Amino acid sequence: MGRNRTKSGKIRLAEVAELAGVSPITASRFFRNPEALSLAKRTRVESAARELGYVPNLAARALASQRTEVIGVLIPSLTNNVFSDVLRGIYDASENSRYSIQLSNTRYSILQEEKLLRLFLAQKPAGLIVTGIDQTTESRAMLDAADCPIVQIMEIGPNPIDMMIGFSHYDAARAAVAHLFAQGHRKIGFVGARMDPRVQRRLDGYVSAMKDAGLLDQRLVVTTATPTSVTLGGALFTDLLAREPGMDAVFCANDDLALGVLFECRRREIAIPEQIAIVGFNDLEFMASAVPTLTSVRTNRYEMGNTAASMLIDAIDGRRPEQPVLDLGFKVIERQSSSARRSDNRPAVSGGGVANKMVALPSDHD
Repeated sequence: MGRNRTKSGKIRLAEVAELAGVSPITASRFFRNPEALSLAKRTRVESAARELGYVPNLAARALASQRTEVIGVLIPSLTNNVFSDVLRGIYDASENSRYSIQLSNTRYSILQEEKLLRLFLAQKPAGLIVTGIDQTTESRAMLDAADCPIVQIMEIGPNPIDMMIGFSHYDAARAAVAHLFAQGHRKIGFVGARMDPRVQRRLDGYVSAMKDAGLLDQRLVVTTATPTSVTLGGALFTDLLAREPGMDAVFCANDDLALGVLFECRRREIAIPEQIAIVGFNDLEFMASAVPTLTSVRTNRYEMGNTAASMLIDAIDGRRPEQPVLDLGFKVIERQSSSARRSDNRPAVSGGGVANKMVALPSDHD
């Protein structure tokens, strides 16, 4: 199965060149190698293409040369350990294939992603792996028109471009809050940084869970657009304590922030988990090595990258998956940082994938 991916734009390259005031050869060079043009010409051609809604006709170009055996991968960070695990899975899956990986860093910018997509598609890749579901209108148009298989990774959504593999960040955040409710916590804070769309969906899940329980208090939410770090986690937690000294737990949008909260608690001699419980997100390796060990939402990052690359290679070779959208789910891994008020030996809360479970949220009077 799988839809036909051979659509092309109706606007001709010559029209883009005319509007930009350059020759068709220069306009064509922009879509092959934009860095070969001066900044002024790049700006004019890019502006003309956007104004006209032009998408390069890759099918026509393929008549002159065969499609490359390159898989393009667009991720938002090369230093974030989350994406290191994803990339390891991608490289392992492609290692014994005839395809090579070409990697680009969008730096969490949807406009940079748009620029890189133009460059990738002009090079006729065998397939593409892109991060997330929040592309610009122009990026979405290019991907819809592309004549190669595409996999969106890191989350799932209602309108896949082609194939998709990930989990619900919203549901995972609700499960983290439900875990803290199960320990008897009620004044649960939220700490978030960078606030890219996936982190925003974690905040939305937290807000939904707290609101359903009648416990939502905006004083318990501290976020910043600043890139995440351990040091920042401690600073944001300090702000949170100043707002609500009676807080008894904190859900952090990632593990770096959770480690920062842990260090700040140790500096202030705040007992964990007796006075403050901590839950992170992603379950990076250091969470199990911290003292005390830190609870976190485990996401299947290596499996995500590995399965995405395998799905893509199969699709390139004509073997389309029976299920183009795959939910890998998540699991709340309980450790010492949130175990104090647990009164029984209930299993970890899981969600998504095949083993998706409903999580009951308590009322304010539980």
